[in-house]
Amino acid sequence: MKHTFLSGIFGAAMLMIATVQAAVLDVADLVEKNGPSVVNISTTKIVQHSQGMPFPMPDEDEMMDFFRKFFPPGGSQREGPPREIPSRGNGSGFIVSNDGYILTNAHVVQGVDEVTVKLTDKRKFTAKVIGYDTRTDVAVIKINAANLPAVTIGNPDKLRVGEAVIAIGSPFGFENSVTSGIVSGKGRSLPSENYVPFIQTDVAVNPGNSGGPLFNLRGEVVGVNSQIYSRSGGYQGVSFAIPIDVAMEVANQLKTSGKVARGWLGVVIQEVTSELAESFGLDRARGALVAEIQEDSPAAKGGIQVSDVLLKFDNKAVENSGDLPRLVANVKPGSKVPVQVWRKGANRELFINVGEFPDEGKTAFGPKTQKSFSRGGLVLAELSKEQRQEIKVNGGLLVEESKGDAVRAGIRVGDVILAVNNTEVSTVEQFRKLIAAVPVGKSAAILVRRGDNSLYIPLKISNGSSE
Repeated sequence: MKHTFLSGIFGAAMLMIATVQAAVLDVADLVEKNGPSVVNISTTKIVQHSQGMPFPMPDEDEMMDFFRKFFPPGGSQREGPPREIPSRGNGSGFIVSNDGYILTNAHVVQGVDEVTVKLTDKRKFTAKVIGYDTRTDVAVIKINAANLPAVTIGNPDKLRVGEAVIAIGSPFGFENSVTSGIVSGKGRSLPSENYVPFIQTDVAVNPGNSGGPLFNLRGEVVGVNSQIYSRSGGYQGVSFAIPIDVAMEVANQLKTSGKVARGWLGVVIQEVTSELAESFGLDRARGALVAEIQEDSPAAKGGIQVSDVLLKFDNKAVENSGDLPRLVANVKPGSKVPVQVWRKGANRELFINVGEFPDEGKTAFGPKTQKSFSRGGLVLAELSKEQRQEIKVNGGLLVEESKGDAVRAGIRVGDVILAVNNTEVSTVEQFRKLIAAVPVGKSAAILVRRGDNSLYIPLKISNGSSE
């Protein structure tokens, strides 16, 4: 009996070892098969440089004084005409079709004068930039070659958190380097990127890896390595990849028309917190809260209102505010789509004709006006007619001072309060009456204009005083 038990443990251990070895062999086979599809990209950009001193400026203070005296900057007769100096960069890419189309990052090829592609068989080609899209950081380049080894495109929707993945690229110029890790998260939103549901991994990604492929263990490309999260500038265990389906959709548009057409709604949105959900009567924190609507936008024409919470767009759920820009962008401009909104305690369905994403404009604020104190820790000032016209609002109160409840909520000096619990305010007295009706311990939804944007801030009243 004991012998049988030990045999079982030994057999299980051997099976585990064999499985690990097989996985290692699978990775090695994967790299051997797909490595030739990964390319090294080197770029050259010609920059103009004024000819000043004929040699570098030393760091020592005394020598600095010496060179300033005898080689003064600007207007020196010793200066010659500007020189053209090449600035070089490196990145990675991968072949997506055997006729020479290659996918990489936009930031690898944007603004450069020459792009050189080097294959694993040492052949070099001068590549043509077909197009790039800075919003998704995707670029397509092409080399004149045939019968190239192309990658197999996978489905990132099937990726699971914890699944093993590997990256191949040229970190620091070391061509065809392989690093491995797992999927740490999916659908990540980054502060400066609203159109990409990033795949987060702990795969080591460093300068030169940009634009390289992220593989699953079936040898399918599931992402394009794009950036890292780092406080030092180097890899610190968090890297992000663009899902390959997003990248391929952008690439196909670039190949077809040279640009990317995105759907546009014309709203400024924010996350729905638990406090805001309570204020609006939602069952839980979900959706995208509309804080501002652009004039003559598809949203304005379709009936969307400030304070609406968008719960579905084109029959797809909006769980987080970051979901909405991607859903809208993926709709073909000119399409009419259903939108479910939460308005005044009830669901409503609207139909919106989606526009095409335009350029953005800017507004500014004018001088301040008279002061008055209000409950919640706010010193407010009524806006003049000219100020309202400048920022295109009907009312609004300028925040002169923020303390107590207000500063804890995140309301800042310079903000303009447009509404309290969906009621527009244009006088301090209106604000006082509305805020006085909020019970102690409850939150009021404060619509704030900050710079060029609007957002809702839950102002929780801790007591009845002005603090």
